[in-house]
Amino acid sequence: MCAAREGRCGRRQRALLCCVLVAAWEAAWGQLRYSVPEELPKGSFVGDVAKDLALQPAALRDRGARVVSADRTRYFALHANSGHLVTAERLDREQLCRLVERCVLRCEVIVEGEMKIYEIEVEITDINDNAPSFRESEMEMRMSEFTALGSRFPLAEARDPDMGMNSLQSYELSGDEHFSLSVQAGADGEKRPELVLAKALDREEAAFHELVLRASDGGEPARTGTARIRVSVLDANDNAPVFSQAVYAVRVPEDVPVGSTLLTLTATDADDGLNGYVKYSLKKATDLASEIFHLDPETGSIRLVRSLDFEEGVSYELEVQAHDGGGLFDTATVSMSVTDVNDNAPEISVRSALSEISEDAPSGTVVALLHVQDRDSGANGEVRCSLVGDVPFRLRSSVGSYYSVVTARELDREEVSEYNVTVRAADGGSPSLRSSAVLALRVLDVNDNAPVFAEARYSARLAENNAEGALVLTVRAWDADWGQNARVRYRLAEGRVRGAPLSSYVSVQAETGALYALRSFDYEEVREVGLWVRAEDGGAPALSSNVSVRLLIVDENDNAPQVLYPPAAAAPGAGWTGVELTPRSAEPGALVAKVVAVDADAGQNAWLSYELAKATEPGLFRVGLHSGEVRTARSPLARDAPRHSLVVVVKDQGRPALSATATLTVVLAESVAELLSELGSAAAPAEPAGSLTRWLVLAVAAVSCLFLAFLLLLLALRLRRWRRSQLLPPASGALRGVPASHFVGIDGVRAFLHSYSHEVSLTADSRKSQRRWAADSCCNTLPARPPPDKAAPLLGEDAAGARGAQPDALPVSRSGHRDALPLGACLPSCSFPFPPRSPSRPGRFAAERGTASLGIGLWVTGSGSGKLRSGSAASVTLGVEGRGREMVSTCNFALDGLLTFFPLPGRCSFHLLTCIMQVFLLFLPVLSICTLEIIRWLGYIILIAHMLDP
Repeated sequence: MCAAREGRCGRRQRALLCCVLVAAWEAAWGQLRYSVPEELPKGSFVGDVAKDLALQPAALRDRGARVVSADRTRYFALHANSGHLVTAERLDREQLCRLVERCVLRCEVIVEGEMKIYEIEVEITDINDNAPSFRESEMEMRMSEFTALGSRFPLAEARDPDMGMNSLQSYELSGDEHFSLSVQAGADGEKRPELVLAKALDREEAAFHELVLRASDGGEPARTGTARIRVSVLDANDNAPVFSQAVYAVRVPEDVPVGSTLLTLTATDADDGLNGYVKYSLKKATDLASEIFHLDPETGSIRLVRSLDFEEGVSYELEVQAHDGGGLFDTATVSMSVTDVNDNAPEISVRSALSEISEDAPSGTVVALLHVQDRDSGANGEVRCSLVGDVPFRLRSSVGSYYSVVTARELDREEVSEYNVTVRAADGGSPSLRSSAVLALRVLDVNDNAPVFAEARYSARLAENNAEGALVLTVRAWDADWGQNARVRYRLAEGRVRGAPLSSYVSVQAETGALYALRSFDYEEVREVGLWVRAEDGGAPALSSNVSVRLLIVDENDNAPQVLYPPAAAAPGAGWTGVELTPRSAEPGALVAKVVAVDADAGQNAWLSYELAKATEPGLFRVGLHSGEVRTARSPLARDAPRHSLVVVVKDQGRPALSATATLTVVLAESVAELLSELGSAAAPAEPAGSLTRWLVLAVAAVSCLFLAFLLLLLALRLRRWRRSQLLPPASGALRGVPASHFVGIDGVRAFLHSYSHEVSLTADSRKSQRRWAADSCCNTLPARPPPDKAAPLLGEDAAGARGAQPDALPVSRSGHRDALPLGACLPSCSFPFPPRSPSRPGRFAAERGTASLGIGLWVTGSGSGKLRSGSAASVTLGVEGRGREMVSTCNFALDGLLTFFPLPGRCSFHLLTCIMQVFLLFLPVLSICTLEIIRWLGYIILIAHMLDP
């Protein structure tokens, strides 16, 4: 016994420890959940509410925290000092939550100071505190001795109000070998015991059989309940009672009066005498059903002995047995369904309420907390809450069945100083049941009235070009408060107009609200000014309100029309001009031109009309009044002048009207050439030939001067270079006539290194230029130095011998002619030295058909980077072909190349000047051609300039 008690206490402590930890995370959501086992004594710990709500116990006490419940019985209480939730009554799960698998009790913690509600759910866990029990501890059964083997007889079921493993789990039969036990599982999961005849009965052997039926649950330790069964063996009974229905279903409203007969069962037996006498009994019924219904054993009627409550039980199931005097029986099931009736009015409980509120309380301030409940179900239990009358409050659904009465808008004590708020609740039944509660609330006065403007928005019209400081309009605002709170001052809200501060355009007088213009407005720049004026009272803190002011600038006709086409004339004061071409074959109404004009003004001031003010030939042209299109009024005649001047006046519709003029020149011509001829003759009538000649002479003189200056400059540069080379002393007497820069001394040895020879052919067409590298022109060996007592011959002294040694003394030109002359023919006194043991070619001149060419073959040597670079043999061809421009570029290149690559000795200067003169003579045709081209283009330019000159 002690061990069982200790185990039970240990289970309670473990369950309490595990369940308390579940509630911590739910506190942040305004809902706390705890779990405790049943059968705890009064004052037992349930949960630490102060800790879970992150509040100090003193804070809970100061804010007036308390526990309320929807039930009439309070099962929990809040400990004021510790903030713990404790049990206020002994909790019996089987009594609180009968036939409910999960037993949850709900209550709320209301914090008065914050007007907040925290829901608490406490789950009551089951312990094995109930043993299985039978409705009758002793049962009597009658059986005929001729009952067949295997016959089954239902037995009364045991009841265990515990749940889960603590509920009924098994049955066990003992006492006699004639019977065995079979347990069947019902549709609802319940175990139904049956007595099975295992051995034939013999009344002469045993008239009675004593059996014991034991029921056990699954608790630790397990609890059991027993029932004694007495079986009487009877003589033969042929017929058993039979019910008229196997299942009886009845729907009963919950408001049926007590004592009413709900149902009468009927069972018949075909036997006579004692074996045909039928009695009725409840074979299976819950404890609650046994308390509500009564079965008459003689008549089989079921009568109501206690009032029904839909909220207590929705349905009941009874198992009724009819048995005769011979021990035979039949079983029927009776299902009672209770229908809900709207018999419960909604209940309104004021859990917390304020008695006074400041009129500056923000919208949504909680005034009261109400709990509304209707014990009915379905539509009968649906509650609709509302406030009676037009009050500045509204209902807001809160947690569960709670409602909050909150302010819907700011209160105004000047209008209503006290409110009696009536809350009405009505369910959805038919007819609907209602209940109400009244809340009394007093309003405290503060500076809660902001200034109110006389108009919702202001607008004014101001003509442009107004005087500075002009009065625009006056705004007015009133404040319903008193004293300093009613004193109103005005000021402008911040803003910008066209990038400038709004305060530079308008200002408002702080005391009177008068709005003044600080500058003259221009409609074309600012058409509308939007601003806000703020009115502020003298309260603390000050209240203010804003009003929108719209200032419209009215346009005045201060802008004349502006003509976009024809374009403006270059000369100032010349008006607007344009030139148009019209064929002489034009039909009446043919479009000649269109005058396009705009006006910067608006409205009527921008409406434009067009009139023909002046024309060379009246009646020939007309102008559209509104379109500005210039059309022919008739067909042009032969006698009409070829050139006409039209003056079109563009007017707006302002008062006074402003206008602009446009001048069109219309030329009657069939082609552009005729138009140009007409315009040219009209544009420059005085001395056109003299002006053109003057331009041509200036162009020829400019080109000639430039060419001569270029030749003189080039000649001076080349002569200066040649003279500088002559002034340099030779490096030694061994090699005369060769500059020292052409050699490099290495250990006292003078030698030429890597001599190269190439031939270049250049023509006027650069794509035909060629370069041909001569074969066997590179000498990688140093020549033997002559003895010191014998002077080395100068390069080129044995030119004749060199020419005689080479087979191609007179080479054939590239064009195939053999009449090429050596350069000595042109320059007889010039001799060109060549390096020893290296090939050389004299200059040659080839004359071909249509081409004059000058060919020169010579060696050029240079030095750089400290080593000697050998000269190269080049053949340069100058050609004069086709057009003069090609000749100019070709000759310039040829002359530049000639003077660049040929450092000639002094005795060749005369021949050089002779060659320059020959080249200059060749350039004369080219110069003439260039001059003619320039004159032709200058003529085009002069003609166009005369056409554009008005």
